[in-house]
Amino acid sequence: MARQAGRGGGPRGQRVGLVRAAGRSASSQRWLLRQLNDPYVARARAEGWRSRAAFKLIELDERFHLIRPGARILDLGAAPGGWTQVALQRAGARGRVVAVDLLPMAPLPGATVIAGDMQDPAVEQAAIEALGGAADLVLSDMAPNTTGHAATDHLRIMALAELALDCAVRVLVPGGGFVAKLFQGGAEASLLARLRRHFASVRHAKPPASRKDSAELYVVATGFRP
Repeated sequence: MARQAGRGGGPRGQRVGLVRAAGRSASSQRWLLRQLNDPYVARARAEGWRSRAAFKLIELDERFHLIRPGARILDLGAAPGGWTQVALQRAGARGRVVAVDLLPMAPLPGATVIAGDMQDPAVEQAAIEALGGAADLVLSDMAPNTTGHAATDHLRIMALAELALDCAVRVLVPGGGFVAKLFQGGAEASLLARLRRHFASVRHAKPPASRKDSAELYVVATGFRP
């Protein structure tokens, strides 16, 4: 896709780009400019990752050693599949990866993709069956549609993190791990208290691939205690 866009790199291509940009809202133009200037977006295209978010999981795994060969991994909110790709690559041929999302997601060879809500017991049961048992690692890069109101957005993503943790507590093996996206704010005390009851280690991390101007960070919990 990047190479095709480059074919219009002469003056005519520039004029077309300006016309298209002129029809966008100011926020859309800012987003487009940020994407065009983002080195992780370019790397993702060049290396075949479905999203720049793949680098966040790569960096978290390199720091915390989350994904073991042969691991059973449940990826919540998986679309478009960047984290699922990383999980497949790092778990290897003996691993099992199940991706769940409300949104449609194109198939990935080696992964089981389930369209549905993990709050639905039937979806959870299908995920466990596809994994072949309890999960070694539960991942959640779920995020809500943002409103621009920091307090509201924080509460919304905390609700998603709580749902992901509910699922993790039900499906993880003893000693398993959990990763979830949060937004920086003041309402995560109850979530952290739950995590510390259930996991031997709970840490926060902001991987380098996470944009500096973003409020996102990740909670990384290991050593699950049922």
